[in-house]
Formats: sequence, structure tokens, C-alpha cells
Amino acid sequence: MQRRQWLRAAAQVGLLAAGFQRSALAQATTVQVWKDPNCGCCHLWVEHLQASGFKVEVRDVGNTAARKRLGMPEQLGSCHTATVGGYVIEGHVPAADIHRLLKERPMALGLSVPGMPIGSPGMDGPEYKGRKDAYDVLLVQKDGSSKSFQRYPGQARMAQRGGMQRVSDTAAALPWATAEVRRIDKAAGKVSLKHGDIKNLDMPPMSMVFQVKDPSQLDALQVGQQVRFQAVQEKGAYWVVKIEAAAM
Repeated sequence: MQRRQWLRAAAQVGLLAAGFQRSALAQATTVQVWKDPNCGCCHLWVEHLQASGFKVEVRDVGNTAARKRLGMPEQLGSCHTATVGGYVIEGHVPAADIHRLLKERPMALGLSVPGMPIGSPGMDGPEYKGRKDAYDVLLVQKDGSSKSFQRYPGQARMAQRGGMQRVSDTAAALPWATAEVRRIDKAAGKVSLKHGDIKNLDMPPMSMVFQVKDPSQLDALQVGQQVRFQAVQEKGAYWVVKIEAAAM
């Protein structure tokens, strides 16, 4: 009789443990995302996670405050920040790497793909015509240091005229692109633009969030305004060098 009771109790404990594990797994696969409401590539990254089995909760309030609060270094920043299973996820991290992170459970702050590399999830639409730039998924430690967690080599392609220009280029040499202002974040020095082709960056039309080199330029802008701007790439991030109202 005592043995039967002991076995019954052990079985109940096992069921409780299994239920706890299932609950923990469910929580681990729920991703909370902070992003700009007008960022098209952020939305596509969310769809990528959902297609990979994650439940995603989106907060369309921008990600600068969340990144700072969660301790992700600014230099590793991107256009969206997320949390999952006790880790911080920054930028266009592939879902497969998040699954691996949750399986291996390393002692770390989380993962980051700095900037917005073309070919990463959310930056891989048909408008890019198969282009894939090389990038690393970084494992970020709580002290801010990082190392490669997964390397994506990309595909070699011929350099296009004026492509991949850097901040060191003079503004006079940069072509102008046109856009509609979708959102302005003066505190973070960012602007969301629905833009046309950016020829020097080999970037097709899309909606994207840019850092602004001189945030004082944002004072003259309004949401819904048609503008022209010059943009460059620096260490994976995209920057507006100059922006002004478009001629009517």
C-alpha cells in the first residue's frame, strides 16, 4: 500500500515537472519586440520569427529606450530590440540562431546583428534580387564584449558604381534620394523614411529607420513631408548625412 502511494506521488511530481518544463518552454518561445511602427524590415523580421514557431508580442514605440534599459551596447544596435527566454536580441538575428541560443543556454546577455545587413532575415525581400552581404551574429556578454556566434559569409558580387559609400565621403559626392517622413525621434536622433532608390547604397525602395548625423536637421521636418536626403553606411548602420524639404 505504501509503495503504491509512493509511486502515485512520484507520478504526480513527474507530471508537475513536465508541466513546469512545458510552461518554461512556452515562455522561452515568446518574443517581445520593441520597434518603430513604420519600419518595414522590422515587420518582416517579426514575420520571420512567427514562421519559425515563435509567438511575438510587438511594442511599436521605438527601441532606443528598450536597448538602453536591457543593457545592449549602443555600438551593437540595430532598428529593433527583443527579449526571449531571459536573453536580449538586437537586430536581424536569424530565428535558427535564437533557437540555438535557447537550447545551449550560454552565460551571456544575448545576440546581436549590428546595423541592417542585406540578406539577413527581414532584409532579404525580392527587391534585393538575391543580394546577400556577409555578417556575423554576435554573442554579447553582460560586460559588453562580444564574439562571433554564427558567421554568414554572404555572396560575392561585383561592386556597383558609387556603392557602399562611407561617412568619410564628402556630402557633395553623394547622390540625393527622395522620401516621405513617416516618424521623427528627436531624442534618439532618428528618422523613419519611406524612400525611393538610394543609388550609392544599392538599396531599393522601402521603409526604414535612419540615424541622423546632425540631429538638429530634424527640427525642420514634419511627419508626412516630402524630403530629399543623402545617406551613407558606416559599420553596418545607415546614416542620413543631410536631409531637407523637397522642392515642390
